[in-house]
Amino acid sequence: MMKPNTIHILIAEDDEEDRMLTRDAMLESRLVNRIDFVEDGEELMDYLNNRGKYADIKEYPLPGIILLDLNMPRKDGREALKEIKSSEVFKKIPVIILTTSKAEEDILRSYNLGVNSFITKPVTFNGMVNVMQTIGKYWLEIVELP
Repeated sequence: MMKPNTIHILIAEDDEEDRMLTRDAMLESRLVNRIDFVEDGEELMDYLNNRGKYADIKEYPLPGIILLDLNMPRKDGREALKEIKSSEVFKKIPVIILTTSKAEEDILRSYNLGVNSFITKPVTFNGMVNVMQTIGKYWLEIVELP
């Protein structure tokens, strides 16, 4: 079994404050995993495909989990999710939607596209810490990942 801290987490989030909040909540949750951030769906796909500034596969390895915001510029989370889950290489990577959206349409569409979990972002820091602790416990300790 893989140790929890060896699983690399890639987070696609366009809002700088949300990136900082997520990073701080992960630190507060004592998640010591490697965390990388990308700012939109285009950058996410460049990262996964080792294109452009992400060309070095040793520096930018395939993540074990992707946390994905839905509402991002250039390519949104819905488009990126569809691309990830239709790829033979990437479809095994668990994708967790972490978004402000509570729209039933977004939830249903995300699951139809193959998302593994859909989480509405909490509005408080303590709420975000709780979410990160739960994600860490479930996805990094309990679940067996490929």
